[in-house]
Amino acid sequence: MSKVTTWWREQYGKLPPAAQMIGLQLWMPLFFIIAFCLCYIGAFHSPQVHHIPVAVVNSPAAAVTMEKVEQHAPGTFDFSIYPDRDKAIDAVRDGSEAAALQLPADGQGKAEVFVASAHQYQSASMARQSLQQVFAAQNGITFTDIAPLPESDAFGQGAMYMMLSWCIAGYMVAMFIGMMGAPLGHWMRLSILAGGAVVLSLVANLIVGAGFGVYDMSHFFQLVGLAFLWIFAIGLFVNGASYFFGRFITAPAMLLFIFLSMPASGAAFATWMIPDFFGFLQPFVVGHGITEMVKQILYGVGEPYWRGFLQMGIYALIGVACMIVGKRWRESKEVDRILAGKSTMMVAAQGAMMRQGMERRAATLRRHGIDPDTGKPLTAPAPSAEDATEQENAEPEPSGESADRQKSADRQTAEFLAMDNSGPSDMMTNAGHSLGLGEIDREHDVQHAMGRHEAD
Repeated sequence: MSKVTTWWREQYGKLPPAAQMIGLQLWMPLFFIIAFCLCYIGAFHSPQVHHIPVAVVNSPAAAVTMEKVEQHAPGTFDFSIYPDRDKAIDAVRDGSEAAALQLPADGQGKAEVFVASAHQYQSASMARQSLQQVFAAQNGITFTDIAPLPESDAFGQGAMYMMLSWCIAGYMVAMFIGMMGAPLGHWMRLSILAGGAVVLSLVANLIVGAGFGVYDMSHFFQLVGLAFLWIFAIGLFVNGASYFFGRFITAPAMLLFIFLSMPASGAAFATWMIPDFFGFLQPFVVGHGITEMVKQILYGVGEPYWRGFLQMGIYALIGVACMIVGKRWRESKEVDRILAGKSTMMVAAQGAMMRQGMERRAATLRRHGIDPDTGKPLTAPAPSAEDATEQENAEPEPSGESADRQKSADRQTAEFLAMDNSGPSDMMTNAGHSLGLGEIDREHDVQHAMGRHEAD
């Protein structure tokens, strides 16, 4: 593996500096387009109505009716027997079932179906249409919506986009901490995460609740508190994982909290309408936990609160554990790199770009008659009498090969100092200085540059 890595680095180093930088940055759009196509288009391009979960209240006619329905529409429904009507309706209310079916005891009256549009609008609509087709040729059917949606959120999309905004907010706060580049301690990171969560939860709910009127403002403080907890928990997780993934934390964070969380949450389409893979992930993604808790607050439907709080706590604890362990692991990797005099491909590419930029700047200055080393005109006017006296009293400057060597070394030193101070930094290491070892690293780079020049 090490031989392959060494060969790859050698081949990559032969590319022009600009090509190196472009190659290192193209992973992000490539990852984005692949994840978007697989998770969004793959999940939503062709929703299929199959295995609709329906609770059937136990009765003498239940078994016969289910058998007839299965023969008439095979694979369309997934029936489950419940002992009484209340338990069947509770299953619809918490989202376990898309609908509850109660058949007439004598087999002569109309069947009654209970749905909850506020829990999943598409699920309730598909269940209603499918059951209506099945019972159309019989005695008919009546529908009762136990949790209708308000006009302000007619299609039930409010909870879904609130969930998405909270996920992005938590992810972005943690990314902001990393991009600050300073060697922030744990308590400072936690303070920024908490402060960011407070501000973003207030802003989000003011816009959604007070601005657009998606929900009644009597729920405002409940949703602000819930948004704060979720944004903080997601931020903790991303911050902790960043110690292990560095600048590439963007990929796993977006994959987990945006690309997978949306389709697996069941907020856009019921998981039985999309590939089974997303249904398997549903209990583990924060999107599901968030939307279920929002629906409980607003409409009294969805899973019990304890499940959402349990999921939130697990993500937060994982983030704290990764933060504690990851910091020491990251520091040990940095120390090994510094002592070995090694550099990352990104830093090497940045150095190559900096050197190329310095050469181009020098060439541009020369074309305009300016010495790139001194900033003075190449054809300077004759010195005055006072300047001549100062030059006579000054110490003689080195000349010949020694002068050229000193000048080149000074230029290399300035180049590395400039790159160290202004170059793009690693997400978590700030270009290798998150340990407070900036001066050690800087001295190593300068000495390495001067020694390389002398060797040449």
